[in-house]
Amino acid sequence: MKLLLAEDDKKLLKSLTYILEKNNYIVDSVSNGKDAFLCALTGEYDGIILDIMMPGLSGLEIVKKIRQKKIAIPVIFLTARTEVYQRVEGLDAGADDYLTKPFSIDELLARVRAMLRRKDNYRLNMFNIGDCILNRSTYELCYVKNKILLSKKEFQIMEMLMERPKEIIPIDKIITRVWGWDTDVDTSVVWVHISNLRKKIEVLGAPLKICFLRNAGYFLDATMEEKS
Repeated sequence: MKLLLAEDDKKLLKSLTYILEKNNYIVDSVSNGKDAFLCALTGEYDGIILDIMMPGLSGLEIVKKIRQKKIAIPVIFLTARTEVYQRVEGLDAGADDYLTKPFSIDELLARVRAMLRRKDNYRLNMFNIGDCILNRSTYELCYVKNKILLSKKEFQIMEMLMERPKEIIPIDKIITRVWGWDTDVDTSVVWVHISNLRKKIEVLGAPLKICFLRNAGYFLDATMEEKS
């Protein structure tokens, strides 16, 4: 799942990004309100974690603006503000949860899991197409009794493809989702990861095929054998 993290304390931002990524989340990190708002407008995130007091725009302003634009991504506020009326103000602005600094990492992760469970498109750790299973906890692609470990980027690409079988996903969308909106990665890097995925799928013997449509993008052809 992809998260947007906005925190103006750069040391805390770096630490939280590391922790979230270690827990298998894709994270775009920004340190000011303006960048956070521009990222949120893309609508590409499963959840947003926002500091309230930030330069550019405050977390409150960001949430109000995205709610006005009918962007329903769930939001957790991180803040040192502790008064009840301040928490109420944040929730009334459109936030889904509120975590007061200092907080424990275990509590943050629990709040994030709860936030994502509330999403309409909440996804379980085990995602399958027929007998092909993508394990979001272990980064393994499994077929029947066989399994193979994917790299982090391979996993993220495979996750996109398996979520939308037979739907063409443009290369630039893959780059933005997997490497972030401000990356300088080009299409050749995507091709290398797709090539590696194809080899691993072949070794696994899974009935999956990653196809490419020129000037359009990649899609997953999943033809499951019918069981008698």
